[in-house]
Amino acid sequence: MPSRTPDAVAGPAWVPPAGKPPLSSRLMRATWRGLPAKRHEAGWEPGLSVPAADGSPLITDHYFPRAQGDFPTLLVRSPYGRGLPWSPQYGLLFAEQGFHVILQSCRGTGGSGGMFDLWHNEAADGRATVSWLREQPWFDGTLGTVGPSYLGYVQWALALDPPPELKAMVVQVGLHDPYALFHAGGALRLENALAVGVGMNYQHQGMAPFLKATLRLQRRLRDITTAKPLRGAYVPAFGTELPWLDDVLTHPDAKDAYWHGASLAEAADRLRVPTALITGWHDALADQTFEQYDRLRRAGCETALLVGPWTHTSALQRGWPEVFAESLAWLRAHLYADPSGLRPTAVRVHIGGENAWRDLDDWPPAAAATAWYPVPGGHLTQLAPAESAPVTAFRYDPADPTPSLGGPLLSRTAGARNNATLEARDDVLTFTGPPLTEPMDILGPVSARLSISTDTGHADVFTRLCDVDPQGRSVNICDGFGRLRTAGQAPSQVTVPMSSTAHRFPVGHRIRWQISGGAHPRYARSPGTGESPLNATAFTPVRITLHTDSALVLPSSSALT
Repeated sequence: MPSRTPDAVAGPAWVPPAGKPPLSSRLMRATWRGLPAKRHEAGWEPGLSVPAADGSPLITDHYFPRAQGDFPTLLVRSPYGRGLPWSPQYGLLFAEQGFHVILQSCRGTGGSGGMFDLWHNEAADGRATVSWLREQPWFDGTLGTVGPSYLGYVQWALALDPPPELKAMVVQVGLHDPYALFHAGGALRLENALAVGVGMNYQHQGMAPFLKATLRLQRRLRDITTAKPLRGAYVPAFGTELPWLDDVLTHPDAKDAYWHGASLAEAADRLRVPTALITGWHDALADQTFEQYDRLRRAGCETALLVGPWTHTSALQRGWPEVFAESLAWLRAHLYADPSGLRPTAVRVHIGGENAWRDLDDWPPAAAATAWYPVPGGHLTQLAPAESAPVTAFRYDPADPTPSLGGPLLSRTAGARNNATLEARDDVLTFTGPPLTEPMDILGPVSARLSISTDTGHADVFTRLCDVDPQGRSVNICDGFGRLRTAGQAPSQVTVPMSSTAHRFPVGHRIRWQISGGAHPRYARSPGTGESPLNATAFTPVRITLHTDSALVLPSSSALT
């Protein structure tokens, strides 16, 4: 293990500065309950200048335990500023637990020099920061990383060529593929793109500007998302053009040269740094986390997975006690050689419908794929059809697009919702199974095999799994989005991944399959013509016919005991 040069060679011992963490951070810290007891008082050394790869100053705050001895270091790099909530959640809390914490603003944000350019500079700037760490008298040669969302992306960037000091990573609701954040099978994830734009442009300026911009976006969301054309419609709400946002919006093809090097998936394919992964069932980045876990496991890397009943933001709010405890246990195990806080299994998931946690050896667990088929009258059956035939049809009108409701979003509207208003629309199909006579557990990836014909040749399809209770309340569990082209009257087939879940359908509940022609503004509405939604000014309604050889595919297993 790399270690600090002995004091006799390194020069005078480091004298901790007298600064206390910001008052706002200490006040927020006092509101949290259910966290481990602190081990040390925390100190604060703000406004350090760390040279980036090109020499630009990266403004950095240093949190540390006020105690004698060596402590490992955590690197937290963020484009969202160094104030609330990052200062208390990562700087203060981890310093209290016995870590030096380097909380750094990415270039072009939070006072750091240079220009922010989504994803392009993180690997080089991360390596430059580690080089700076090696020169610090308090750095003992043991390094970990931790953080959520884009703070997870910068961890994967460092892991492309991990420094020898890096001994552990904790990626919370983390990103590794920017393309998949903004696009789904060629369709624009419009609401997420706007949320990222606000976060990247305003959050590093402080909570007040960020909240003001968020509220302004909420007020103008309908005007932006229904503008004709859609291109550039965000500018009045944002107050400025964002070149990087324009770029991601206008490059819908994952194979475009623009996206070359954006995905850091390959880092997990050869990583040997123990890595803990945390997500929620309604996290907008949940599928990326599952991909990270699968790649790490196949590479033989030590890893753990925690999946809670959270959205992207609630994982760091109401889920914070579990998220922090998981993160701390992993970091103590690998930076302190103290595995006492680790659970015995690699995976822990929250079971929806049962409101219970389960420890599993792997994800997904072994389960049989069970197909459920739509039949006329809105029923769902396990009896396979003898032949393909139309079941029913609906009209999708882009002038009155089917609205999105809940699900894995970055905004406050994410999560499980009562789907009654959505399912009452004429452009939403529902197929419902009979009341269950015994519990059914769904653990793993869900998908839909769709057989569809249209009258225009162009269709988007949104498909969702719901749990209907005995009172008729329909709650979304997981969903997916697909795009297809059809020719003439013959149906075309498409398989739509619907993410993954761990959910129990109790006795008396029913399985519901919901199908529609979109979910706006979560996804940009299809104009019905094949033209890009960014440029379209003319819209054509489409009649979508579903055929009997369609199927909802569930990874069902016997009830958990």
